[in-house]
Amino acid sequence: MTRPYTAILFDLDGTISDSAPGILESMTHTFRTVGVPVPDTATLMSFVGPPIMDTFRIAMGMDEEQADHTLAVYREHYLSHGALDSAMFPDVDVVLRTLHEAGLPISTATSKPETPATLILDHYGLLPWIDVVTGASDDEVRSAKADVVEEALRRLAARGDDVSRPVLVGDRMHDVEGAQVHGVPVVFAAWGYGAPEEAAGTVAQAATPLDLLPILLPDDRAPR
Repeated sequence: MTRPYTAILFDLDGTISDSAPGILESMTHTFRTVGVPVPDTATLMSFVGPPIMDTFRIAMGMDEEQADHTLAVYREHYLSHGALDSAMFPDVDVVLRTLHEAGLPISTATSKPETPATLILDHYGLLPWIDVVTGASDDEVRSAKADVVEEALRRLAARGDDVSRPVLVGDRMHDVEGAQVHGVPVVFAAWGYGAPEEAAGTVAQAATPLDLLPILLPDDRAPR
């Protein structure tokens, strides 16, 4: 049986990393520091995953100068305090290792900038199983999910990997929409932060990380 996918892209926040505690604390600190009313917890949770500058400019109604200043405050606090205030979702390491050992190329496709993304993945000990770390550029010029997906595919192709049938694993609507721009199907990570309706348009749903294996490796008797 031919495997359905030739390359796997993974979102980070809400898919690999249970990163909400550190993000929410850093957001709260940031809004207080810049003198902006702190949204309620449900609203703050909706900020986990989408590009952060979209949060500042659209959700919080900031102009460009305010958003740039707020980003600087957030970055300083998040890198020094919040980035590692997180946990890897159970069995994500097993899934990544199994896919890697099966010969499937793997890249992240996260709206988190690559510096903290790499720091977090290294902290979890996952870098050996991930071929390319792709995320938002550190200057946030590349932050839209569609742009990140495009860059992830470009980097894998540049390595000589087969990207003819890629798939993205993610937990939020912006993952689905960004992947669809490039015709990339999405497997919904139902253990993450997205509401059930955000799974609309996905090709499959996985209740737990281990449930990804029969979806991504249906022709293999992958170790569980």
